[in-house]
Amino acid sequence: MNKQNSRFAGAVLQQVVILMSVCASCFAATPPPPGKFVDLGGHRLHVNCSGKGTPTVVVENGLGDFSFDWELVQTKVAEFTRICTYDRAGYAWSDPGPKPRTFAQINLELRDALGKLGEKGPFVLVGHSYGGPVIRNFALTYPRDVGGMVQVDAAFEGMRVGIGGGKTMRLGDDAKGRSIPKPRAEMKASDKPSFPADLPPQGPQELDAMYKVLPKEDQERQLWAQSLLEMQDAEGSQMEWSGEYFAKWMKTSQAGSLGRIPLLVLTRADGGYGNDQDVPGAQLEKERKEGQAMLVKLSSNAKQVIVKSGHNMELEAPGEVTAAIREVVEAVRKGGKV
Repeated sequence: MNKQNSRFAGAVLQQVVILMSVCASCFAATPPPPGKFVDLGGHRLHVNCSGKGTPTVVVENGLGDFSFDWELVQTKVAEFTRICTYDRAGYAWSDPGPKPRTFAQINLELRDALGKLGEKGPFVLVGHSYGGPVIRNFALTYPRDVGGMVQVDAAFEGMRVGIGGGKTMRLGDDAKGRSIPKPRAEMKASDKPSFPADLPPQGPQELDAMYKVLPKEDQERQLWAQSLLEMQDAEGSQMEWSGEYFAKWMKTSQAGSLGRIPLLVLTRADGGYGNDQDVPGAQLEKERKEGQAMLVKLSSNAKQVIVKSGHNMELEAPGEVTAAIREVVEAVRKGGKV
């Protein structure tokens, strides 16, 4: 099963990740942030904007990913329009935020942060992996703020992911039928994460080879950011609540739910599945392709682009991702089709 997709596994996987985390205290100091801090009333988000022009592009990361992972794309996009990357609450420089970490909560924080920075929509939203459904919910909640969208190998309702031991589950099957709590800006004492005092420290781990394309400074940031237990805490809540959205979307066709906004769906050419799961690799690949095709139907002004890349296209195929963003930006500017 693709390593990145398995990040949706749930609480069991979260505990494994926490136990394997690098100790934050192993690092001498927090590296300086490239962007700005935005105070949301009790917690701050780190947002990094560059470039000029409209519409402004806003990136929503995948699980375990950070603003600086998009350095190769952001540098190029900033040449033709404004672009903002950011770190969700609990990630990298951003403070932990209110819980639960629902799509609605994440959406509210991003919208408020952009507003306080004076960034004006409608935006072109770019969502990678877990970030894909997050920006879908943003568009459904704040439709006037969204002018276009790029889904980058995005997760979708019903997508099958590995949960360890050769077993898989579909995103949404873990839903408990709970109502989504109303998002809020204020922090409560119970929102702050706590960790066992005897959690054993570990030294820095070797970076995955895909990060070696980033500047050395960003590689060092990656090691530091991956060590933060606050991120693992936030992701546990994110994974716990994402199933409620997926289950709701599975009940009714979502075709046309985004109207006719320009939408590009970037899909990797090969899922890379083996036959080491409880579902044959061929079936996993079939379901993946069907799910990605389903994303194209979200808007009546959409198309799919197959990319010869792994899951992390912002690192492995930054040129293709940049080209897709440019195409949607131009469609928004001209009011045309993609």
